[in-house]
Amino acid sequence: MEPTRKAPYNVNNDGTGPYAMFSCESCGRDYRAQPVLVEEVKETIAKSVFGGLLRNIPLVGNAAANQVDNDRYRNTLTNDELEKAWAEVKVNFAECQSCHRIVCIPDFDMTSGFCREDSPRSEELQTRDAQQAGAAAASFMSGIATAFGIPDAMKAAAAGSPAGAPGGAPAATPAPACGSCGVALAADAKFCASCGTSVPTKAFCTGCGQERAPGAKFCANGGQPAV
Repeated sequence: MEPTRKAPYNVNNDGTGPYAMFSCESCGRDYRAQPVLVEEVKETIAKSVFGGLLRNIPLVGNAAANQVDNDRYRNTLTNDELEKAWAEVKVNFAECQSCHRIVCIPDFDMTSGFCREDSPRSEELQTRDAQQAGAAAASFMSGIATAFGIPDAMKAAAAGSPAGAPGGAPAATPAPACGSCGVALAADAKFCASCGTSVPTKAFCTGCGQERAPGAKFCANGGQPAV
């Protein structure tokens, strides 16, 4: 909804002529109009050139310089200058139909015609903002990861990792345990260091070479006797 009045404003001057700064009544965001000095110098030069041509008198330099000196540090705006300034920036504002505050477009719900705080869709808008913020953060992190080559490194690690072995490390083979007390046995141990139980020696099939189950006299795979 187009504003029926001006947004709150301040007149400032940075040494290049006075300008108006209009503020949103919701978030306080500022919108700056063009300094008056720029436009007045253009108008002064145009008028001076026209007058000089008619009278054959070089008025451009002096007239423009005088105008610059008068306006360069001025901290006020005439009514006409203020209206021009507001015309420049009012496209960035709208008026809430509920509270009648003049708010900037980011704080205005164009669908309902209310400011975001008074809009019947306020919860929906907040949810959408949160989703957009989350998507932006995810996109940013993805960009950082891509810049450092992290996705490629992860793919390479996954491609070189055996199944069931995260991080690229080979799958660990569980250590043999004593059949009597369950304590882990040292490699090639003949007796358990904890309870002294004899460790069965390994037997292999004479036909296929597959390891035979402890106590079995024949290979379960080919039926050949074990040695």
